[in-house]
Amino acid sequence: MYFLYSCVSAVTLLLASPWLAWRAARHGKYRHNLRERFGSLPPALNAERQSSIWIHAVSVGEVLAARALIPGLRARYPDLRLFVSTTTRTGRDVASARLDDVDGLFYFPLDFAWPVRRVLQRIQPRLLLIVETEIWPHVLRACRQQGVPAMLINARISDRSFPRYKAARPVLRGVLHDFARIGAQSQRSADRLLAMGAPADRVAVTGSLKFDALDWSAANRSLSDHPARRVFGQLSERPVFVAASTLRGEDDLVLDTFEALRARTSGAVLLLAPRHPERFDEVTALAARRGLHVSRRTHIEPDAPLAADVIVLDTVGELASLFGFATVVFVGGSLVDRGGHNILEPALFGKPIIVGPSMHNFPDIASSFLEAQALVQVPDGAALTTAVLDLMSDAGQRDELGSRARRLLEAHRGATQRTLDEIARVLPPTAGAMSPASPPAVAAAVREPR
Repeated sequence: MYFLYSCVSAVTLLLASPWLAWRAARHGKYRHNLRERFGSLPPALNAERQSSIWIHAVSVGEVLAARALIPGLRARYPDLRLFVSTTTRTGRDVASARLDDVDGLFYFPLDFAWPVRRVLQRIQPRLLLIVETEIWPHVLRACRQQGVPAMLINARISDRSFPRYKAARPVLRGVLHDFARIGAQSQRSADRLLAMGAPADRVAVTGSLKFDALDWSAANRSLSDHPARRVFGQLSERPVFVAASTLRGEDDLVLDTFEALRARTSGAVLLLAPRHPERFDEVTALAARRGLHVSRRTHIEPDAPLAADVIVLDTVGELASLFGFATVVFVGGSLVDRGGHNILEPALFGKPIIVGPSMHNFPDIASSFLEAQALVQVPDGAALTTAVLDLMSDAGQRDELGSRARRLLEAHRGATQRTLDEIARVLPPTAGAMSPASPPAVAAAVREPR
């Protein structure tokens, strides 16, 4: 199986190479990390070959989820180094900015036997933690051969991916047996993992780390103390429509909504945050062609008068903290068929949240919010406009939606402790290690939304 998998992977990489080269030339992708992808890590990264825990977090969402575990891992395994790998550049940038207490970052190797062996030889892991749903046969096989237990944590299986995974059960079953433990976000994901061939005695429902990974202190901070107050402080007196993590096909719909809002509401401003950095120029031009006064975040001087109608957020890692300035939030990737993006960060600030119909990347979270009436889901761009106008004119409805969302977050905390307990079953804590502080009162169990 592994030989056939390697051949298919090699042919796929070869066929994709012209497209990858075009992306590298046009957007600067891949060029700066190619050596790491082939297992050649920076010389200074664990040069002493000390034992470690390897955490793989493919992109931004997984990095932020992994952040919740870092203090507990440090407390329980003080003698082990912590290394984090990512796949995407934005994930790497966020890890550099938000993961303070790790010993090194690197790009995840291509899933061929020899790059994986090179990485294992360098970082000397005692444990591999893979966040969410990354199933790489050669990585798992190499870990098994070298006696390194691997765990899948915060695992979720989306509605879209489940049929494909289930069809591949004859192959996946053996690969999933290479995981020592699997911690699923919900009972739904746990059941799907079992249907894919995961061993029943190794799967547990631990909940979503994303609830615990939120920056609760930032949400409780006054806007007058906000790090970006000198840029965005003027927005505290204006109606602010935040469109977060938008994808191509959504920006025009958002701008349609904003123009309707602007016609009705004096002083309204749109904070538009494209999901991918390579689209910053495109989205800026799109808004400017409508005759709107557009400013990019990086072009706004501190304390300068903020006269823009539209602010394009062209920074990475800042959006989460800016929800505090929002009046209404739309979370993108949901009006196009891409499965949506994380709604927890605006919920943390108690903001009313709107999404489109496509939320299959977060089925459990979206279902929980809809059941609690803490989320507005719309079918299309016209309905988005109606929802934004209604919420902007009804402070009571905004406050109720935001309060329900915040209470829901409080009720779902505790996945970090449950995940650490699962890790301890695979890698017992170091003798004399400190016990991580217990989290606040949490729900006794992670329940599947009805």
